[in-house]
Amino acid sequence: MFQKGDFVVYGHNGICCIQDITTLNISGIDKNRKYYLLKPVSTSKSTIYTPVDTADTLLRHAMSREEADNLIKSIPDIPTIPLNDEKTLEQTYKTYIRSNNSKSWVQLMKTIHLRKESRITAGHKVTALDSRYFDLAESSLYGELSIALGKPKEEIRSYISSCISSHRQ
Repeated sequence: MFQKGDFVVYGHNGICCIQDITTLNISGIDKNRKYYLLKPVSTSKSTIYTPVDTADTLLRHAMSREEADNLIKSIPDIPTIPLNDEKTLEQTYKTYIRSNNSKSWVQLMKTIHLRKESRITAGHKVTALDSRYFDLAESSLYGELSIALGKPKEEIRSYISSCISSHRQ
């Protein structure tokens, strides 16, 4: 069970803080059922209520600083996604985004980055699909790393680059 004040990743909604664990006083809703009241870090105006008894499928603890550092160090060794068919590309991307797994987001970003480079080298434009899913994965990953590392989200890309560069030496 999660506690008030915990940072969690909620599905593909990104990093959230558990503001409260409460019941809802809404007609037609079980008055005894407990809910997590979640506040997304990226959009302070939103509020999400999710039942405590079903939260295990959508919620996970945000990674710790140690887990974030280990993930960053492992980025060069994380494999890309094997893409077999352009027709199933979007479904594959959706699966990785919805996995609620930071390593899967890295895989997706690496795969799309290589696709973009290959397309540009071949004289083609970057597809809107690639751009959209890269941005989703990047936002999810950087949001979680930002909380774990105590750094602004805008600094995460350069932090990752410097960590990987220093790790190679």
